Amino acid sequence: MGEKRDRARMAESGAPQEGSWGSWPSKEALTRLGVPRGRVVIDYSMIIALSVWVLAGCYTSGAFGGWYAALPPLGFGLCVAAALGYHHTTLDHRAAASLGLLGVMALCGLGAYAAGAPTPATVMWIVVSIMAMERLPLPAGLATVTVLVPGFAEADETGILGAALTAAAVLLAGYSLRLDAQARGAGFQLLAQERLAREAEAASAALAERARIAREIHDVLAHSLSAQMVHLEVARLQIEAGADRAEILKLVTSARSMAREGLAETRHALSALRGDMVPVEDYLRELAREGRAEVDVTGERRHLPAEASQAVRRVAQEALTNVRKHAPGARTRIHFAYETDGISLEIRDSGPPPTAEGAREGNELGSSGAGYGLLGMKERAELLGGSLKAGPEGQGFTVWLQVPA
Repeated sequence: MGEKRDRARMAESGAPQEGSWGSWPSKEALTRLGVPRGRVVIDYSMIIALSVWVLAGCYTSGAFGGWYAALPPLGFGLCVAAALGYHHTTLDHRAAASLGLLGVMALCGLGAYAAGAPTPATVMWIVVSIMAMERLPLPAGLATVTVLVPGFAEADETGILGAALTAAAVLLAGYSLRLDAQARGAGFQLLAQERLAREAEAASAALAERARIAREIHDVLAHSLSAQMVHLEVARLQIEAGADRAEILKLVTSARSMAREGLAETRHALSALRGDMVPVEDYLRELAREGRAEVDVTGERRHLPAEASQAVRRVAQEALTNVRKHAPGARTRIHFAYETDGISLEIRDSGPPPTAEGAREGNELGSSGAGYGLLGMKERAELLGGSLKAGPEGQGFTVWLQVPA
């Protein structure tokens, strides 16, 4: 969105957009980022060879004898300084300064030509033209080459034909280097975007993991501790009111039981966060032994995501706790299935014994049970893209969970 707004402002202000006819090459194209080391070596070797050729040509022309022998090195140093400055001014998109520095180099070539060294002058003008086509907006690059064409014609013995061939070669070479740099810059931009995407994905995964840890802590500790506090607070009030000792002991014993279960579940949660928890079916069998339930596992066993595995464990524990609390003595059956695109868990009990009619009261979807609550489990399943249903069925109660995995 920010990039689109920037382009819209550029369009409104009349500034050429990147990629248009009058635009500058991208920042990445104007730097040497992503250039292979072999290409860098070749480029610098060519620069050194051209420099030696220009200096040698100045002296072999016979135009710089005697006291004038110091002029070629001075002029060459001035051109080097101008070329370095040109690199920075084009990075900053300063057209006037860039053209001025190219003008300094072109004037050095004109001086060599006036002194009687046409070959070094022509080489310098060719270099200036290629630099203009490679790094300036195309209109400025074409204008620079056009200005130098008379110099090519004057220095070339073949006249107009030679100047035209030189100009065409300069345009082709400069534009080819420009396209190569732009392709490299686009590749570098793509790599940078991929890196940012990976960083964003890693940050998102870290946030998701934090949310999972927070959810585990909330499910295990917050609910368990709050239920204990309620029982202990009721016990305190009963003590202050002088209630029966047996009633108070029952509340304290219940709070101790909740603390024990909360501690066990905290250990399970820590094992899950460390990734060393036992397989789901093994956990269900262990849980079933404690609750005297039957377990049936179908489907091909496979590794499950931590979130799906934890959802099964939480729902199974909550359902069996509800059975012990609201239908003690009921026969309970656990069916866990590995399906094609997910997993399912069904926990069905036969209902309370005839002597405990009505004991189901309160065992609904929102029941708190051991402190976790099937309502919280339903929200967890929905977050995973699954569903949880719970309700009476015949004389008993059924909890059914389905989550993709």
